[in-house]
Amino acid sequence: MIIDPITFFVVGACFVLFMVFSLIRVGLGPTTPDRVVGLDTMNTLVVATMIVLGAAFDEVVFIDVAIIYALLSFVGTLYVARYLEGGL
Repeated sequence: MIIDPITFFVVGACFVLFMVFSLIRVGLGPTTPDRVVGLDTMNTLVVATMIVLGAAFDEVVFIDVAIIYALLSFVGTLYVARYLEGGL
């Protein structure tokens, strides 16, 4: 199945728009957990962007890197949440 390149451009533009919204939340978040959620959302959008790039360029290595990045992002979010809870 061949997907039109315009589709990848539209999806990429939406991801960039969503990242801008997340960046605003990180910058203006009234509390630290709001900023952490914004940063975690940006990490998720980066993973989704890598997967879209992998599909657009037909490269499996982007998918592999996205999986590793998602795992590291998850572990980092767990440590930050534990720190905010006062467990460290």
